[in-house]
Amino acid sequence: MDLTSTLTLATAGDLSDTLDAVLASGGVRSVFQPIVEIDTGRVVAYEALARGPRGPLERPDQLFGAARAASRLAELDQACRTAALRGAVEQGLTAPLTLFVNVEPEVLDHAPMETLLGLATSAPGGLRVVLEITERALAARPAELLRTVARVRSAGWGVAVDDVGAEEMSLAFMPLLRPDVVKLDLRLVQERPGPDVAEIMNAVNAYAERTGAVVLAEGIEHEQHLAMARGLGATLGQGWFFGRPAADPGTGRETGELALPAPVDAVVADATVSPFACLPEGTPLRLAPKGLLIELSKQLEREAMRMGRTCVVAAAFQEARHFTPSTTQRYRDLVERTGFVCALGEGMPEEPLPGLRGTTLADGDPVRGEWDVTVLSPHFSAALLARDLGDTGPERERRFEYALTYDRDTVVRATSSLLARVAPRVGPAPAAVRPAPPTAAVAVARAAATGAPAGEALLLEALGATPSGVAVADLRLPDQPLVYVNPAFERLAGLPREQLLGRNCRFLQDPDTDPGAIGRIRAAIAAGEECRETVLNVRGPERTPWWNELHLAPVRDASGTVVQYIGVQVDVTARVEAERALMQERDRTRAAMARIEELAATDPLTGLANRRRLQEQVETALWDARARGESLALLFLDLDGFKAVNDRFGHAAGDELLQEVATRLRQRLRRRDLVARLGGDEFLVALPGLSGDGGAAAEARRVADDLTEAVRRPVDVHGAPVFVGASVGVAVAPEDGDEFAALLHRADLRMYEAKPVLTR
Repeated sequence: MDLTSTLTLATAGDLSDTLDAVLASGGVRSVFQPIVEIDTGRVVAYEALARGPRGPLERPDQLFGAARAASRLAELDQACRTAALRGAVEQGLTAPLTLFVNVEPEVLDHAPMETLLGLATSAPGGLRVVLEITERALAARPAELLRTVARVRSAGWGVAVDDVGAEEMSLAFMPLLRPDVVKLDLRLVQERPGPDVAEIMNAVNAYAERTGAVVLAEGIEHEQHLAMARGLGATLGQGWFFGRPAADPGTGRETGELALPAPVDAVVADATVSPFACLPEGTPLRLAPKGLLIELSKQLEREAMRMGRTCVVAAAFQEARHFTPSTTQRYRDLVERTGFVCALGEGMPEEPLPGLRGTTLADGDPVRGEWDVTVLSPHFSAALLARDLGDTGPERERRFEYALTYDRDTVVRATSSLLARVAPRVGPAPAAVRPAPPTAAVAVARAAATGAPAGEALLLEALGATPSGVAVADLRLPDQPLVYVNPAFERLAGLPREQLLGRNCRFLQDPDTDPGAIGRIRAAIAAGEECRETVLNVRGPERTPWWNELHLAPVRDASGTVVQYIGVQVDVTARVEAERALMQERDRTRAAMARIEELAATDPLTGLANRRRLQEQVETALWDARARGESLALLFLDLDGFKAVNDRFGHAAGDELLQEVATRLRQRLRRRDLVARLGGDEFLVALPGLSGDGGAAAEARRVADDLTEAVRRPVDVHGAPVFVGASVGVAVAPEDGDEFAALLHRADLRMYEAKPVLTR
């Protein structure tokens, strides 16, 4: 029996014994792949990639899979990093070069870093090390992740986030991790650009511009990939275009020093510090009933949903009973539309609803006396931090002292404080983290394809009986043709075996097949790895579309070279169509709800915002004004002579007049100014972003005069010119108040004072 069959039929005990031998003998080794400056071509760093000894555990997926199954992942992870650092020293990859090493996310909470830190600092010539963290670690173990980053920073190492863009989670956590290097997932340079790529790069470029972080593009294999990497803003490149991984990276290439941003203090995930305690000394505090805090929280939640999948939301509700049914619905929407959401409270379950990370608060935890909501993304940061004053009485009237801050450092510290309390996710890891073992059909096909002598007839009979389509492609032949198909594959393809054998399986593809999925399949085959994809295929001469859940697994010869690929296909058309129908219905429902919400906040006659919408917008603008040291003015405008128009020409003419006034007001205002109709002939205008140096009142008065002049121009009603006037009252924040109600009251009084005596 050859090596492939031996691996297929090996027992768990066999692999465990092999793993024991690998770890005991120091059999883990490293190969190194160059990282270059795109503009100069100089090698500035190498990434260390783990390999086992030649045999069943040589490939990293096999090696780590065996360690995971044997619960020895931490031991293997330490061996890999030790091999990386020692190998780098032996190969002379010391300063000014930089070494990139990986940390396995599942062992973050007990990774033995101290030994490795000592090895790196004592190495001859010194090692410059950047620790790579994959996005798989982010949601599962946020507290351990932040603590690991702090330890790495304290040793003078740099930090990189790997595979950025493969999942939105990596974008959401960038402000917390503060990586020195952002490694773009290879699909960004290898696939056609689209809206998702634009969203990713907006977040990455915003972070890089603010912090000076370096952008590294992976997967560069030819000139087109290189051009795309430049367009994405990468200054570093990695991939076969620059060199493949090798045990001996060789010499003779021009080298340089990797310039990283200035060291930053790590965000310490300290579970003894409360979010409220993260406010800087001297922060102005306000008193408010809980009812107001709830509304402020809802506004922050709306901001989070606007940020989308690049956003982290962390909240503390004091007690689980405050997580009401209406709150549950809002947080279900947050889970669906943002990157990561957690909720803390006394008695809070670990998963209050699917996808929401919950954590109960221990006795004595100061957060039990707080009401906190933080929203953090590469583009936005805000936090509502409130402390309970211990009042009794009705729940919504209980008082809190609070601050609403947009200071990014404060929001980052407060968010980290809450994440420090989030327990690691337990239970089975997602499929993307823990590769599933081969199906029975794959195991049988591997043995059959490699000519296992015993029971060959039985194996072929089993292949003929399985409902899954099984095919074998030979990589040693030109165009990698199919050399075996079972009857189920014939039925799925809609063709007899005589028309299938000898052809490359690309004939199953359709012009509408996702090129990204095809690219990932090709990349896996090029790397000799397993992969799973769901792709659109076609069946028979009629080329009828169907959805194929495809699992590809490599077959290796005695030397470890991939010689064939097993493909297992399952028709999942019904499932995919049902999922799509559900998503379409969900989208229609959301669109309808959004339309209903829009109508509820809009004046049906003029199309302007109504009072409720304007109040929400003004409250948000007031928060921004306080954060930026600016002023805001509120103008209360009432028409003079409108009743006479109604009495003379009728209500239809009055409606036309109101619509024309609304149009003139919009035309005279800036894009960011706000205008609403209160009802009748009353309008409100808000002017945000005014100078906070005392000139706001004069600017508001100038705008009021301009609007008055616009209203006074004649309006053609039923063929006759109609004249009305306008009285305007002006209130300016913060001089006349810093809340909407106070400003509205003051503007109303001043409007009345400005009215002609005969019309009062």
